[in-house]
Amino acid sequence: MTTTHDRAGTLNVGMIGYGFMGAAHSHAWRNAHRFFDLPLTPQLRTLSGRTESAVVEAAERYGFAQTTTRWQDVIEDPEIDVVDICTPGDTHYEIALAALAAGKHVLCEKPLANSVAQSEEMTAAAQQARAQGVRSLCGFSYRRTPALAYARQLIGEGVVGEIRQIRAQYLQDWLSDADAPMTWRLNKELAGSGALGDIGAHIIDLTQWLTGQQIAEVSGTLQTVVPTRPSAGTSQGLGGRGDVSGAREQVTVDDVALFTARFDSGVLGSFEATRMAQGRKNAMRVEINGSAGSVAFDFERMNELEVYDATAPGGRQGFTRVLTTEPEHPYAANWWPTGHGLGYEHTFTHQIADLVTAIGEGTDPSPSFEEALQVQRVLDAVEASSEAGSRWQSTDPQSTTAQEGTR
Repeated sequence: MTTTHDRAGTLNVGMIGYGFMGAAHSHAWRNAHRFFDLPLTPQLRTLSGRTESAVVEAAERYGFAQTTTRWQDVIEDPEIDVVDICTPGDTHYEIALAALAAGKHVLCEKPLANSVAQSEEMTAAAQQARAQGVRSLCGFSYRRTPALAYARQLIGEGVVGEIRQIRAQYLQDWLSDADAPMTWRLNKELAGSGALGDIGAHIIDLTQWLTGQQIAEVSGTLQTVVPTRPSAGTSQGLGGRGDVSGAREQVTVDDVALFTARFDSGVLGSFEATRMAQGRKNAMRVEINGSAGSVAFDFERMNELEVYDATAPGGRQGFTRVLTTEPEHPYAANWWPTGHGLGYEHTFTHQIADLVTAIGEGTDPSPSFEEALQVQRVLDAVEASSEAGSRWQSTDPQSTTAQEGTR
């Protein structure tokens, strides 16, 4: 197995999928080397999608040199160095295995796959490919938010002391209208799960990454608030209307996910993922409480981190708002003068910068497929717990309760 990224310092990118994530990833591939000193320069070579006219239009808009309607063409092209998978979760498994077997570096959007079994196979393939210098990364892009990266730094330095409690929410409202049309994200065969896997996966990954602890067991409940949706019509999209004929389709995933988690240290965490929270557009919130203080974050104010110092004198205690745009903050020095905030798209640029640096230096980027597999095990355990009346469910694949829930 060989890789081909040594051609004149370039890294040829083949992307599969061109929707929401395809747009975000393309923006990042185009711009990362313009703001970060990278060992290789990404080149947008091939964009793949099912519909020829749509993929041609997307390629022109995103800046890809050529297109194909067969994702296999991307894998088979000897000029392609890295395969970026931006498709629904049900296709990640087949594409990633083929790319790794062909010696291509892989960036795969989250969740890694739609089942623990598939995620385990993908992780094993990534481990084998790693021995041949092939790198792989799962796209939990929120890790690259400067405020969150700074929070992890503070926690690692002991600023919050001994961690005592963890809470996380991901609140959206884009499906709160019962007449919002059916999308692939509401079909379990395509998406794997609903709010749990789509947005809950992010806060699972973040809390484990921030604290350095893993979720050991969960007790959860899932609910589908709106059981049917209008068939998708010409006005698909967030807030759009469905088929005016009145036909409706069955929703087969959850709208709301609530669960309690016990981390391997014994610390308890509470988690909520919902697309029914009216007024909350992308409120991903994380708070870590410790013996010496706390850190708190809300992505709707993504350039801010709240830090509480419990050791301060009584008259000066309270959360301090830290604007994470100083050059001392992670990633910030590569962008604008202090106080000029970053946006959602920058997290993807940071992700590409880290991936290209790892490829160029021959190191392994994070989150690895192993880390993504752990997230998948938590998702699976939450589903199994909900089906069992919220009974506690282990994430350990060797435990009896975990084996009962694996699918």
